[in-house]
Amino acid sequence: NSEGILQLFTWLPETLEWNMVWMSYLAACDLYRVCSRYSYCDMNTSPRCNCINGFGPKNPHKWLLEGGIGECVRKTQLSCRGDKFVQLKNMKLPDSTGVIVDRRIELKGCEGRCKINCNCTAYANTDIQNGGSGCVIWTSA
Repeated sequence: NSEGILQLFTWLPETLEWNMVWMSYLAACDLYRVCSRYSYCDMNTSPRCNCINGFGPKNPHKWLLEGGIGECVRKTQLSCRGDKFVQLKNMKLPDSTGVIVDRRIELKGCEGRCKINCNCTAYANTDIQNGGSGCVIWTSA
């Protein structure tokens, strides 16, 4: 539901009503988009939202007051050819709308393809339904 509670209902045809049979509270980091762009959620830190290495809060004072809610911005200008990617492990992948997916490319090839595209903001190797793996690339344009 809208409050972050996972609920399972069954339909009762006799009474024409839904009956809740199970519920569970989700952890804060399980909620979709709980943190802003260029940040991640960590249940073991306070605030829970943290800017990715190389990024910082756009408004640090507001960030602290509001518990890590706010925009993360790049600390240095993007140079495209000289920049490197930061590896983030055990992350849930962000929204995949508008991503480039290529089933034929392994992780190293995925990195290379991303490095030659100045609009590339992230890449990942992912398992694909019905077997196999592939390259997923996120771009800013």
